[in-house]
Amino acid sequence: MLTVDNLSLHYGAAQALYNVSFTAKPGEVTCVLGRNGVGKTSLMRAIVGHRSISGGSITFGDTDFTPLRTFQRAKLGLAYVPQGREIFPLLTVRENLETGYAPLPRAEKNIPEEIFELFPVLKSMLHRRGGDLSGGQQQQLAIGRALVTRPKLLVLDEPTEGIQPSIIKDIGRAISYLRGKGDMAIVLVEQYFDFARELADRFIVMERGEVVEAGDKKALEGDDVRNRLVF
Repeated sequence: MLTVDNLSLHYGAAQALYNVSFTAKPGEVTCVLGRNGVGKTSLMRAIVGHRSISGGSITFGDTDFTPLRTFQRAKLGLAYVPQGREIFPLLTVRENLETGYAPLPRAEKNIPEEIFELFPVLKSMLHRRGGDLSGGQQQQLAIGRALVTRPKLLVLDEPTEGIQPSIIKDIGRAISYLRGKGDMAIVLVEQYFDFARELADRFIVMERGEVVEAGDKKALEGDDVRNRLVF
């Protein structure tokens, strides 16, 4: 289980996160909701180790992630799909997937067939360059690359941003399948409310770097959370 406890983060003199706390359990999707600029991506960067925190702690299972660097967290089972995908445009689809080998022991350096079952288009495009794929296909590739690492904790930062509806459905089905396996905690950052409501087991809503509301799936059925996301 991921436990974020009283997390604070600064960019120089500016504070981006204020005492943020939440948990993410294996077999569940925990959604982080909020408008642009409220600190969602800063929170994800803190979890994966891209930004040093100024207070609080991050633990995963029995391991204190707080002092660990990004590659150390990856070796312990964390995988990150960043906002904007950040695939390698000049590498082929296969080569992009193989970059996920980095934290794996030699015996596990292969591409699981499960990835092609979730995203069949990747198998048909293994020899195409990543930059030649559509935005939706690149998002599937970014998720596939994360899954190559056999994560125990999967962090997805706005995977539906700028993606066509048909691929949003494919991504939703993939997340549901991964949750159903029961051995992976999934943290999903979303602005698309209906997508989040369909997938979330638990959620937090952020405003101005703070958690202002939290609950389980039932709380997403009303209008309170949706109203907080209206621009």
